[in-house]
Parts: sequence; C-alpha cells; structure tokens
Amino acid sequence: MRTNSFFAQLAATLSAAILLAALAACNSQPGGDVMATVDGRRIFRTDVDKYYDNNVASAQQAPSGEQATALRLNILHQMIDDEILMRRAEKLGLLATEEEVDRKYNEYKSPFTQEEFDKRLKDKKITLADFKRDIRRSITVDKVMNKEVSSKISVSEQDISDYYNTHKADFNLIEPTYHLAQIMVTPAPNPQAHNQNDKAQNEAEARKKIQMIANRLDSGDDFATLAMKYSEDPETSGNGGDLGTVQESGLKGTDPATRDAVMKLKPGQYSTVIAVVNPATRQAVGYRIVKLVSKEPAGQREFGDPRVQQAIRSQLHDRREQLLKAAYYEVLRDTAKVENFYAKKVLDSNGTEK
Repeated sequence: MRTNSFFAQLAATLSAAILLAALAACNSQPGGDVMATVDGRRIFRTDVDKYYDNNVASAQQAPSGEQATALRLNILHQMIDDEILMRRAEKLGLLATEEEVDRKYNEYKSPFTQEEFDKRLKDKKITLADFKRDIRRSITVDKVMNKEVSSKISVSEQDISDYYNTHKADFNLIEPTYHLAQIMVTPAPNPQAHNQNDKAQNEAEARKKIQMIANRLDSGDDFATLAMKYSEDPETSGNGGDLGTVQESGLKGTDPATRDAVMKLKPGQYSTVIAVVNPATRQAVGYRIVKLVSKEPAGQREFGDPRVQQAIRSQLHDRREQLLKAAYYEVLRDTAKVENFYAKKVLDSNGTEK
C-alpha cells in the first residue's frame, strides 16, 4: 500500500539510502577536514558524520573498524554523486523552487501536530533546516532524472507481450494471496519502535490505546495515517502499516485469531481488535487491527487482464530506469572534477583511517 508517510520518506531520505544529503557547498562552515571536492565545492567531514550518525542511530550495534570506514566511504560516494547532480540541475534550470519545497514540507508535516513533528526531527538528529535542504535536493534529483532519464524510457506493447509469453508461469497463482496492513500496539516499552506517539507502557494502556484507534477507524479515519501515527511495529509503521502480500498457506504461520479474522474480511475491510497471545504463557503480547487491502484468487492471470499488462509495463520500466540512471551517473562523473581525499587517506593508511 502506497502512502505519503513522513517516516517512510524521511527514512528513505535520511537513513536507508542517505541519497539526498550532500550538505556541502562553497559557503559551508568548515567544521572539520575536507573529505572531498566536486568541481571545487567542498564536502566536510562534519557533514558526512551527520549522516553517518543518523544511519547507525537505530542499529543494535554500531559498526567499528573497517565496517565504519566502509560506511563512511559509501556515504561520501553518494554525497559526491548528489553534488554532481545538483551542478547539472543548475545548468538545466531544474533546481527546486521555494514553492515546491514548502508544498512537499507541508505534505510531510500535515498528519502530525507541531510537537509530534519536532520530536521526529529530534529522534533523527536533524534540524528543520537539514530536513528542508534534503527536501530541496530530493525534488531537484527527481526533476533532473525525470527530464534526463525517465521521460525517455519507452515500453512497447511488443515488449509487454514478449515478457508475458516468456514468464507466463509467473502469472499463475497456485493459491490465493492477501495484501495486508496492520496497526500494532504492545504493552511494554520498545526502544526499537520508531513511533513513540502515546506509547503504551503496560497492558491497560495498550488496551486503551488500541480501542482509541479502533474508534477512530470506525469514525472514518484513514487506516494508513493512523498506523503511521500510532502503530508500534517498527517494521511497518513508517509505511502505513503495510505488511505486503502473503499466500494463503502463509497465514497458517500466524496466530489463529489473526488468521481467522483475515479469512472473514473483504477487501477494504479491517478487523476488530485482536489480542496477540504468547502460546507458551497465554499472556497478551500485543493488540492489532488488521486490514485486508486486496485479495487475489488462485489461477492463471491472462494477458488480456489490464492489471497484468500494467504490472509488466511497470516492471520493465523500472528495470530500464534503474539501468539508465546508473549509466547517467557514470556519464556525469566523467564530466566532473572530483577529488576524494578521504578515500586516498584510507588507501594510504592501509585501511586504518577513521
């Protein structure tokens, strides 16, 4: 299920890939060694460390030694690529405007109170200025890639037909599949839970919180928005509770109450509150509400099904886009003057540089 969740996009922007975080510019305040330059524009160690710290903040064990160095090299490499692309955007006149940045910022912020939003920034160890800078770079990258790469990709009807005929067996579902989402509340503190809004501290608070969520669902509130704000499952809260798809046989691995509830739902419906019980102790370990986003019956999906053709079109487009973007970055690197001082120090120190 696609959502415009703050956390999902924030994680994608700042943690999982750190794709949009090259903060260095000519007027940056030198806070440490210059780790690299791109056409004379400096990237400082303090900027790299900011995103290094953000990336390891949720790790159970921080990397050390060669792992830490490799992570910094990867972060710096991406920051160099982003700086190269920003220079290209300047030449093309595609830098994000203030209006575009403000619109996207308000979109991210709208589901939250000011206090909730500020807490998320604090948890990610970034300032509002950092966040808006990343929004600006994200929009700029998208604009450049759309103009230079995505808009030039074409997937023909013959391409789609050929793919289907070659992979026809892949469109034969041997059993029904369920696309599920959930809102989960646990009765104990969980430091791994990214979403700490109204965090339940005991079973009574957990029951009260999940009932509040159920009442809001019954009042018409959006499931994904509530999951994003209140679900305590660290794996799914950021993307609106989306659990992805599971085959019917896979439901056998879940607890009986959840399985029975899912089997009774129609697409678009959500369950009542389900108590998740530890089978060994018979104690409640949490409460969940499950939504059946969609259900696909077993059987062969024919080529004439518009959904099949769209799925193939999207897959072929995404594959080509990934390939062409990689090639585009290589071409841009060839036109830029890049000096990676940190990589040289790592090499000269035989890997002992930190």
